[in-house]
Parts: sequence; C-alpha cells; structure tokens
Amino acid sequence: MSAIDFTVAICTYNGANRLSEVLEGLRSQEGTEDISWEIIVVDNNSTDDTAKVVQEYQANWSEPYPIHYYLEPEQGLAFARRCAIREAKGALIGFLDDDNFPKPNWVAQAYHFGQSHPKAGAYGGQIHGKFEVEPPPGFERIARYFAILEGTKMYCYNERYASTRKKMFPPGAGIVIRKQAWIESVPERPLLPQTNEDLEMLSYIWQAGWELWFNPEMEIDHFIPKSRFEKEYLMRFFQNNGRLRYQVRMLSYKPWQKPLVIPVYMVNDLRKIVLHFIKYRKVLESDKVVAGEMEILLSIMSSNFYKLKNKI
Repeated sequence: MSAIDFTVAICTYNGANRLSEVLEGLRSQEGTEDISWEIIVVDNNSTDDTAKVVQEYQANWSEPYPIHYYLEPEQGLAFARRCAIREAKGALIGFLDDDNFPKPNWVAQAYHFGQSHPKAGAYGGQIHGKFEVEPPPGFERIARYFAILEGTKMYCYNERYASTRKKMFPPGAGIVIRKQAWIESVPERPLLPQTNEDLEMLSYIWQAGWELWFNPEMEIDHFIPKSRFEKEYLMRFFQNNGRLRYQVRMLSYKPWQKPLVIPVYMVNDLRKIVLHFIKYRKVLESDKVVAGEMEILLSIMSSNFYKLKNKI
C-alpha cells in the first residue's frame, strides 16, 4: 500500500445523525486521483449510534481511501484531536467536526496548499454558515465566534499581524494541521478546557515559528442549529469563551512579564466595556447580539480573577 499523503479526521461526539452527510461529502470529493488519503473518525465517547454508523459505512465502502474508527474515551475536543494526531498516517491532517460539510474540492485544495507552503504549520479556509434559522441582526459582528469566516484573498496570519500584539488564528472548523508542527509544538496535555483548545493549539504552533494561513480555495459549510441563537445559550457561550481569555493571553508572555501586562489589558478591557455601553445602552437588554458582546467583554475583564478563584 502506498504511503498516505493526507488524512481527514472527523472528531465527533453523539454525531450519529450528522456523520452521514460529512462522509457523503467526502465520498464526493473531486480531483483526488493523485492523492493517497484516508478518513479517520474519532468517537469522543459518544452514547448514541456513532460507532454503528461508521461500521455500516466501512462495510459498504468501495472508495480507494479507507475509513478507520477510533474511540477516545477522554472527553473534550482537545483529546479527540490528540487521538487523531496519534493515529493519522498522513503528514497533513484536515480536521472536520461532525457539523462541517466540505465542498467537493476541499481535500484536493487542502492537500495541494500544504505541499506548496511547506512552512505552514496550520491553515484554514472559508467557512460558510448553514443556518437552521435566520441569524439575528448584527450576527456578522460575532460570526467568527461561531467559526464563520469568509473572504477571497489568501493571507498569512503571521505577516498580517506582525506589527501588533494582537494574534488572530484560523477557526478550528476545517483546519489543516501539519503533523510535524503539532508534534514539535503542542504539549501532550492541554492547559485550557474546551472552547479555547483551538487558541491554545495554534498559539503554540505560532510561537514555534510555523506559519498560519488562510486559503480561500478551501471551503466548508458549518451547520448552526437554531438553539445557538437563543439568548440563554449565547450568554453561557460568551461567558465560557471570555472567562478563559487570561490564560490564552498569557501563553505569549514569560512569567516576569505577566505582572506588567495584566494592568494594561485590564485598562483596555474596561475601556471597551464603557464604549460598548455608551454605544448600545438603549438596546442592551433587547438585542441578543449586543448583550452577547457585553457578556464576553465583562467575562474577559474578570478572567484573571476567575483563574485565581478556580485555580486553573
């Protein structure tokens, strides 16, 4: 058997009802005749029929690229991805969640981009929203938190943000990781819990000197159910994202630098809260997007206190 060039890793938890659409999207890939690739499904301790769905596909699969199944009993996307890294035979690993549906040329574009950009440790592409219901007004301001990203121009994140302290990373949906970059950069155990594991992973790869890229020729659809637009979900979602921002920020600093930069961050966080309140005070209670933005600003502001209280 020839060496594997590219691995598609589907990390799933209770995704039995969605897996078929992902696998059918991979069955329909075009332009992969010159690529030796594989599909691996990492079942993150599901309690539904995920394993059965994969077994049925394996039994009736006639494509030249195989499907493999692995169980990761430790809960959390970070652990599922680590399982995929261990088991993948390809040097490039394209990650899909069970609600990510690739366009017909996704595998070919992902593989060839990695071949032509050997310094790219990770890269993502366009992520289009596949919404169960119409998003609320102003959703475009928070779309990135839902792993929605569109654009037609290719760019390197390292170059785009080289002159600022700000670091922007590709969303985790549909991201391709170079296995060598992960092995050389990412520690065995994650420090941050779910909702922030992508930031931690990519921060390590960035700091190790690998390039991060946006390739608009790679496209997937990301299914967003209506439940994610309910106010209660939005508040909880933004709170969980914001309260761990301290740890994400501190990944870039040495221990002696942290006491110096924390006050600067806090002043800037407070400034953003005040400006947001002034601009949107009349609709702060009625507008779900505005309320969500305020929730994440408040959670970011208090994130260092949350760290002390919970010792994480």
